[in-house]
This record gives sequence, C-alpha cells and structure tokens, in this order.
Amino acid sequence: MPTEPDARPGSREAPDASAAADGRSVGRGLGTSARATARGVRGTARVTGRATGRAGRFAVRQARRAAEAEGAAESGLNRLIYLHAANAAGDAAVAISLATTVFFAGATSEARSQVALFLGLTMLPFAIVAPLIGPFLDRFSHGRRWAIGATFAVRGILCFALAGVVVADSALLYPCALGVLVASKAYGVTRAAAVPRLRPAAITLVKANGRVSLAGVVGGALSAPLAGGAAFLGPQWALYYAFCVFAAGTVAAILLPARVDSTAGEQPVSIGEVAEGSTGRDRRGRARTRIPASVAFALRANCGPRFLSGFLTMFMAFLLRDEPVAGWEPAILVGLVIGGAGAGNTIGIVLASVLRRIDPRVTVAVALLADLAVVVLGALFYGVPALVGLGLVAGLAQSLAKVSLDSTIQSGVPAGVQASAFARSDTTLQLAWVVGGFVGIGLPLVPGVGLGVAAAVLAAWSVFVLVVAPRGRRR
Repeated sequence: MPTEPDARPGSREAPDASAAADGRSVGRGLGTSARATARGVRGTARVTGRATGRAGRFAVRQARRAAEAEGAAESGLNRLIYLHAANAAGDAAVAISLATTVFFAGATSEARSQVALFLGLTMLPFAIVAPLIGPFLDRFSHGRRWAIGATFAVRGILCFALAGVVVADSALLYPCALGVLVASKAYGVTRAAAVPRLRPAAITLVKANGRVSLAGVVGGALSAPLAGGAAFLGPQWALYYAFCVFAAGTVAAILLPARVDSTAGEQPVSIGEVAEGSTGRDRRGRARTRIPASVAFALRANCGPRFLSGFLTMFMAFLLRDEPVAGWEPAILVGLVIGGAGAGNTIGIVLASVLRRIDPRVTVAVALLADLAVVVLGALFYGVPALVGLGLVAGLAQSLAKVSLDSTIQSGVPAGVQASAFARSDTTLQLAWVVGGFVGIGLPLVPGVGLGVAAAVLAAWSVFVLVVAPRGRRR
C-alpha cells in the first residue's frame, strides 16, 4: 500500500524549508557583496573620472595659457593657433581613412598608376595658381580670412563626398583625395601669409610660427585616436568626423580678427638674388621689393628636405605595402616611419628655441646634408632601424630648416612685405613636395633603387645650393 508523506518534524519538508532559508541568507549575502562591489566600482569610477577630468582640465588650461601668453590673446594669434590645431586634426582623420583605401586597397600597380595620373594632373594647375595666392591676398585687402575658410570648406565638402565613395570602387576616390591634399597645401600658404599680421610685439615671428606648428602637432596627436576609433567602424566614419572638424574650422577661419585681412604697407615681392633691401619698379610703376640672397639661399636649401618628405610619403607607402620587411606587417612599418617623422618634427620645433642663436644659413645647410646622409644609409642598410631613422631625421631636418627659413625672412625682408614673402616661399616648398611625391610614385618598388635615386637627387641639389649658386652670385 502507498504510504502517506511523513509530516513529522525532521521529515523532507523541514530540510526544504531550511534550504530555502539558507538560500535566502546566501542571496542576501550575495546581494550585499554585489552592492558593495558596485559601490566600489562606482567609487573607483568617480575617482578615476575626477582624476582624468582634472588632468584634462589641467592640460586644457596649460594649452590655453601657452596659446594666449605674451600678448597672443590680445593680438588674435591664439585664434589662429586653435585653428591650426583643428586643421591638423582634420588632416589626421583624412590620412587615417585613406591609409586603408588609397594606399592599402586594390592592386599596387593600379593604385600607383591612378595616384601618379591625378598627381600629375594636379601638379600643373597647382604650379600655376599657387604663386598667385600671395599677390592675390595682398591686392584684395579682405581676402585672407575667406581664403583660409575656403580651404577648410573645400576639404569638408570633399571629405563628405569621399565618405560616399571610399567603400566603393569609384573613380571619384582619387581626385577627391588629391583635392583634399591640394586644399591642405593651399591652407599652408594662406596661413603663412596671416601669421605676420597676428604676431604680437612681444614675440618674434619665428617663435610665433613655432607655436602655431606645435599646436598642429598637438591637434593631430589628439585627433588620431578619435579618428582611429571612427575608422574602426569603417573608413567613411573617419571622413564624416573630418567633415565636422573642417566645417567648424570654416566658421572659425571667418571669425579670425579683421587685422588678418589688412595689407597696409605691403608691397609685391619678387624672389631674386640682389642686395638686401633693394627695390625696383614693376610694369605699372609700383614699388617692388626683392627678397635678399640670404632668403633665396635658405629657400633653396629647404627644397631638399621638402622634396624628401614628398618622396618618402609616396614611395614608402607603396614600398612597405608591396615589399614589407620580413616578419613585419605593412601597417606597422608605415606607422613606424610616420611616428619617427612626427617625433623628429616635434623635436625640431622644441629645439628651435635652442638653435635661434645659431646662424640660420648653417642650420639649413646642415639639415640638407643630414637628409642626404640618412638616405644614403637607408639605401645601404635597409631595414626597420634604417626606416625609423629615416623618418626621424627627415622630420627633424624639415622642421629645423623651415624654422630657420622663417627666421631668415623675419630678419632679411622688410616687415611690410613679409606676408607675400611667406606666401611665395611656402608655395615653392609645396611644389617641391609635389615633385618629390611624383618621383616616389614613378620609381620601381626596390629599396636600393628608390632610395639611391633620392640620394642622387639630394646630392645634386646640395651641390647646386652650396657650391654653384653662391659661386654664381659672387661672379
């Protein structure tokens, strides 16, 4: 017969009740532990957040203090410093997006031919239009702010268009990408023409340019992680981010101080090798001041490092993709070269204050010869250390040479024509970069051949700058 369940104390129901009570006790303990853990996490998060916030606010305060020191806030130079940081932030986002599309997508031969074609088509109009930027800004007294804003607006529009074609195999990719590069170079010309008008009396022009350049380094460094995170979702999102940066930069450029547009006392400039301070007349009888021989020498010497920069940008991008060093990923190698160049550029800007008492003619000559030496070593001992050293020395030489050129223009060109002089000199340097890039695209992807050709070009240019041109001037 079936038995009735035992309901006496100590039967099965009693242990179940005891187990339930134990479960409730354990649950309360777990809940207490979870609440304590949550409070600990929240406390840690609050402490970390406060520490991060304090560090961020301290960094922002220090950056603002540096940007506004020595009268920069009163003169409006701080606005240009912030604007240049935004320019570098947008350019960094574009570079990160294009790193996996233009240079690292598709067949190498196809990409090289497309880039070479559009770089060649871009070089001719840029060579014709760019030398007119300085005189155009000097002739029209209300042009600089709008010209700077236009370079931002053009890049913003092109970035928005690029975002739509970057993930598709579209023929619009390369012209839009090169249009962004050209607009970036045009910004450099217009910005150089604006710096003399915003320089406070308490600092020199070379120091003002150093501050602006350092802001660009900081802006690019801060923007790179944000752009990289956006690019992780897709290359088009980094371009959308760049579009937002350039749109904000367009508004900020138009809101620059009105003195940026002033051209009072400026005269057209013709680059020539005549005695310092000499003047002449153009066809219309207007006064024309010629740039002295010291500035022409510094400008010629700067063309070497700028040529090498353009060459390495194009040649190494394809070389390291097609023929990477054994055991290394192409993207890592490109990052090492770019990181070395960025570190060298930053070191050069920091060292500018130490080297300002050195003769700028010596500095530009040493920079040119250092580039020649490191390219020769790179061709002979090609490898990861040589690549990092190549990027480091190239960035350092370019930075120091440019600062020395700025100092030479400041001391050798009358104040009334410095804006035009900067526009002309920067235009020449941008063209040297384009020529170097075109040479880098056209060479075979063989390290010894490519770097050997670059070394030969730099050697010939060094002889011309250091030997032939000075001898001709003496005659």
